[in-house]
Amino acid sequence: MPLTSGLAGACVLVTASSQGIGFAAARAFLEEGARVVVNSSNEGRVSSAVERLRSLGEVHGTAADLATRDGLDRLVDETLRHLGGIDTLVYVTGSPRPGVFLEQGFDDWSAAANLLVVSPAYLARRTAEAMISAGTKGRMVFLTSVAIREPIANLALSSTCRVAVAGLVRTLGRELAPKGIRVNGIVPGYVRTARVEEVTADAARRRGTTAEAVRKELERDIPMGRIGTPEELARAVVFLGSEMSSYVTGTMLAVDGGYLRSVG
Repeated sequence: MPLTSGLAGACVLVTASSQGIGFAAARAFLEEGARVVVNSSNEGRVSSAVERLRSLGEVHGTAADLATRDGLDRLVDETLRHLGGIDTLVYVTGSPRPGVFLEQGFDDWSAAANLLVVSPAYLARRTAEAMISAGTKGRMVFLTSVAIREPIANLALSSTCRVAVAGLVRTLGRELAPKGIRVNGIVPGYVRTARVEEVTADAARRRGTTAEAVRKELERDIPMGRIGTPEELARAVVFLGSEMSSYVTGTMLAVDGGYLRSVG
């Protein structure tokens, strides 16, 4: 039979989706016929994203802060109100500021852990409850970073806290599979976003060189010879967030142009 995503009419929530990777994922789901809720903590960015995506299908926006319980509750409740259910959750989030370990204080670690550990776990709990209550055979996709496999210089917060998402994916992959819910993760490499620009600029400042020089050095270290695009990453998100991956759960898929050297 022909390979199809099975996403026509599906209810999809994509967090942090007013720009970058989240926006590209929301667009890709809409192009597959899904109904989508996009999100940002900034009301203006949410409205702008909805306007840019409206021609592709049914899209709604919810302004909610992923770092707060109230924001997460509002996001789930508003998604259920707009769409009537959740078939696929895609968790994307911003990143803590760059910096080495000795530059980070208690408040930095607390904020990073709240955003990168507590937030995805609590949102997964709320989403799973909604799926189970509705009898939905759902999917969850959590995005992390290559830093969870090979820590990146000057990114102490991300390299440490994002590892928890891999543990969450493995745990939920086993616990929720009997309930018909699949949970997977994506390990993005370097993708053309504002975050990569921030990281290369920070590295350039520390090394006394230019961001362009850092970018070229980075590209030489990627076997495919270039930084990826949000659209390329979005295709992997759609794969794991659809019926195309119907026998895949608890896995972490690297989308990195061959950057990672580690095995497993």
